Amino acid sequence: MTLPDIPPLEHGDRLTRYEFERRYNAMPNLKKAELIEGVVYMPSQQRVKRPSIEVPPLENGDRLTRYEFERRYEAMPNVKKAELIDGVVYMASPVRFESHGRPHSDAIAWLGVYRAATPGVYLADNTTVRLDADNEPQPDALLRLDPSVGGQSRISDDDYVEGAPELIVEIAASSASYDLHSKLNLYRRHEVQEYLVWQVRDKLFTWFRLKEGEYLPLEPDATGIVQSVVFPGLWLAVQALLDGDLASVLAVLQEGLNTPEHADFVKRLSENQSL
Repeated sequence: MTLPDIPPLEHGDRLTRYEFERRYNAMPNLKKAELIEGVVYMPSQQRVKRPSIEVPPLENGDRLTRYEFERRYEAMPNVKKAELIDGVVYMASPVRFESHGRPHSDAIAWLGVYRAATPGVYLADNTTVRLDADNEPQPDALLRLDPSVGGQSRISDDDYVEGAPELIVEIAASSASYDLHSKLNLYRRHEVQEYLVWQVRDKLFTWFRLKEGEYLPLEPDATGIVQSVVFPGLWLAVQALLDGDLASVLAVLQEGLNTPEHADFVKRLSENQSL
């Protein structure tokens, strides 16, 4: 008598324990599978690919809708960063230490200290932002306010940022980067209130503030410090940041956090969140 074919285990199957064991035992090369509350869970690299729904790979320069971009991006778990800007796909090159990794970490450290001292402000690192049907950037860093305290963005049911955060930071190689062209115009159109661009090779840091529909650079004061308009107490010693002097950057930030303006901001956030 011929034994019936045993279907393969597939991620997401709903099975009894007995059927799960039958299929698992018939797949000796399968290293790990679990049955949790009747649902099969398998590591992504072991999941059976269904040939009927082949998803094309993302490629630099593809012109896609946001929905197709997300479908292809989710099907490529090894891709660390891809963005959709005005319907065009941009994929990052391998990340180098001095031109991106180190400055990125310094920016996150600076923003992280501010976030820790300012309840009601949220920091995200390399998080996808849905802006419209043709635009889905993945900023190097962002600060946002919850809508309950006047924020422009929200978190969707599937855990994406939707709408413009109040502040975005991008680490750019130089003035030729699309961060200072396509993305700058995109963030301006969607009213990102403050846009910070660190041009690493050019040793420049520009802090743009949206005013009457245009981005104008905020100038440092006489001591070389730039102060946020949207986030009171967020102070930056620009030259210290460019020099890699993170200790001085954080010391100046602490001065901003000790101001009455920051204390009033924290109080307002707390009062609005409790309503």
